[in-house]
Amino acid sequence: MVSERELLESVPTRLWIGGPVDATGAGTFPVHNPATGEVLTQVADATPEDALRALDAAVAVQEEWAATPARERSEILRKVFEQITARAEEFALLMTLEMGKALPESRNEVRYGAEFFRWFSEEAVRVHGRYLHAPSGTGRIMVHKQPVGPCLAITPWNFPLAMGTRKIGPALAAGCTMIVKPASATPLTMLLLAQLCSEAGLPDGVLSVLTTSRSSAVTQPLLDDPRLRKLTFTGSTEVGRKLVEKSANRLLRTSMELGGNAPFVVFDDADVDAAVQGAMLAKLRNGGEACTAANRFHVQNGVRAEFTAKLVEAMSNNVRLGPGTDPDTTLGPLINEDQLQTVGELVDDAVAAGAQVLIGGKAPGGPGWFYPATILADVPPQARILREEVFGPVAPIIGFETEDEGLAAANDTEFGLVSYVYTRDLDRALRIAEGLESGMVGVNRGVISDPAAPFGGVKASGFGREGGTEGIEEYLSTKYIALT
Repeated sequence: MVSERELLESVPTRLWIGGPVDATGAGTFPVHNPATGEVLTQVADATPEDALRALDAAVAVQEEWAATPARERSEILRKVFEQITARAEEFALLMTLEMGKALPESRNEVRYGAEFFRWFSEEAVRVHGRYLHAPSGTGRIMVHKQPVGPCLAITPWNFPLAMGTRKIGPALAAGCTMIVKPASATPLTMLLLAQLCSEAGLPDGVLSVLTTSRSSAVTQPLLDDPRLRKLTFTGSTEVGRKLVEKSANRLLRTSMELGGNAPFVVFDDADVDAAVQGAMLAKLRNGGEACTAANRFHVQNGVRAEFTAKLVEAMSNNVRLGPGTDPDTTLGPLINEDQLQTVGELVDDAVAAGAQVLIGGKAPGGPGWFYPATILADVPPQARILREEVFGPVAPIIGFETEDEGLAAANDTEFGLVSYVYTRDLDRALRIAEGLESGMVGVNRGVISDPAAPFGGVKASGFGREGGTEGIEEYLSTKYIALT
């Protein structure tokens, strides 16, 4: 396996616009290791001028890429999937170094992220239109699907590979060119992916990567340019709202995968052991730094004591906090000092309001941005942690009495990305799943993300879908052609 230093030296650190190029003015910014706080490397700091260079490149090849036979686009995507898979350990180590997650988590993300290229390599050749006789008998109707055109993708730091491939895969499959602006905390994985795509035969200009410490300044010229046809964003609801406002002037086509506040509802007829196992996955996957992470645990009072005791035991015995590169680590550090402070403040607020800390609850201190797996019991309704997305390894537990109370508590949020339900009763499972105000529901499952399924939310969790057969539609325009 390649060493950390060798890997970092092999990863591109310049902008990727038809290949590696320096930023205008040759500016750079640091990328830190969350486990130590130390600087891993410096990467190019793009300017607004660089953004327009990337758009120029995307526009220049858009027509040619759209005209490329779907089978050829498909084969390139398939080759990228194969190369990511072949270099899985490199991608996993790189993600752990820049994001902090434990290596097993990074390996899981590589498998998940690569699958979007395989899935959409298959969808590329299955873009369908329609042809029919008009019911009035006055002619024929042809419905044709065409690529939207040049796209801008803004991706978050928590899944450095998968949040990019989930957008890049369908865009390229549909025949769109794309500019990716990765999070400044985790730009290296996307730069490595751009290099790999080029090696797989993707034409220059089809995919560009803009790394920058000044996101708004760099993306605004793109949003203002009429040549850009779509914006896709994954991140916080606060930033998503601002991007929708900025793109509204031009009525730019957008899709938004925003924040979550996922309820994990356990009914008294549930298999408690299975619910605890699911809770461990739903809460601690990616260290809790996931929009799909269970944020609130609503447990019916008949099993609340049992569930709580078993979850405390599971976290106490199976979670080891440490650097993500340590083979014994199961829970790595948080992304940065700000996130560490946010998690600590939410826990302190809940405790001040009357919640009890059963395990964890305090950062260990020392180098790096670590926070332990934490369980809070008897969390009062006014606690901020029940309203805000904690984005960390903290599980607040709240009781409820009746089914209606449980459903109402689960829906008592402005967000609606994903919900989790545990029950042995099929009728109840369907009834609750249909009543939950979220775009996705996991029934007796703690992990639901799948490239073959549509991912997305409702309410303040955004709009649009990624993955599944629906995912490619976000990058296609529908044209009606009237024939005699």
